[in-house]
Amino acid sequence: MNIPHLRAGALLILAAFCGLAQADIVFAVNEGVTYRVPNEEIRARYAAIAADLSKLLKQPVQVEPVADYPSLRKGLADKVYDLALVHPAHLSIEAIKKSDYKLLVVTKGFQDYKASFLVSADSPLKSMVDLKGKKLGAPDEDSITSWMVRATMRDLVGDAKNVSYVYTRYQDAVPFFVENSLTPAGATASNAVVKGWQDKGGKVLGTSKAVPIKHVIASPKLSAEQASAVREYLLALDSSDDGKKKLEPTKWKGFAAYDSAQLMALGTWLGL
Repeated sequence: MNIPHLRAGALLILAAFCGLAQADIVFAVNEGVTYRVPNEEIRARYAAIAADLSKLLKQPVQVEPVADYPSLRKGLADKVYDLALVHPAHLSIEAIKKSDYKLLVVTKGFQDYKASFLVSADSPLKSMVDLKGKKLGAPDEDSITSWMVRATMRDLVGDAKNVSYVYTRYQDAVPFFVENSLTPAGATASNAVVKGWQDKGGKVLGTSKAVPIKHVIASPKLSAEQASAVREYLLALDSSDDGKKKLEPTKWKGFAAYDSAQLMALGTWLGL
């Protein structure tokens, strides 16, 4: 029996086991439509929170910015991410339904995200039903705003396809469609865009249901105890000066609890 070889093999197995035990917890961050923010800047925003989570979970937590939705959707489907802050509600709902992720918290200030339907001051359209058979400007086709828009139109005119959608990359480009008579109405969920539109005399024809966005979800790879610890940490962040300082770079006010069953019901409304 070759004792040195056995010892070497045992050490390799032990090293591999230790490496697995110390594998990084991947915390994916998607803040919505990217405005070419460098990945390192996003990592820096969440560095203090990641450091706290590393201590809490006793494993290194690695912040992984994921800007595009196809990559985010695939990563969630493949359970690549242990934790994820997901801007588009439909993608986190899909992950909860299909990949056994759990909702931990939602982001304060984004619990009542609504799509507003903009028309010009002299528009002949009197109600949302009048959009049937018309063109409607909207953000990216796979944005949560456009999912909300189509669900709203389905409820009002019988089928979302009874409206023709003209999509644009960014929410703040939607008013251009209406201002230049490319579409008789446009939909956006940006409060700043809506305010700017109204300040110029434009009207809001109606709004969609509210949907919370920017969820933090946990992979089934995390234990119930780990998921609970992360949830409690996030909920308490805005209750201390130290926590508020850690939130400042992210620009979020804090995190709040939200009923998972209610979220799933909204997913059904969205058509997921």
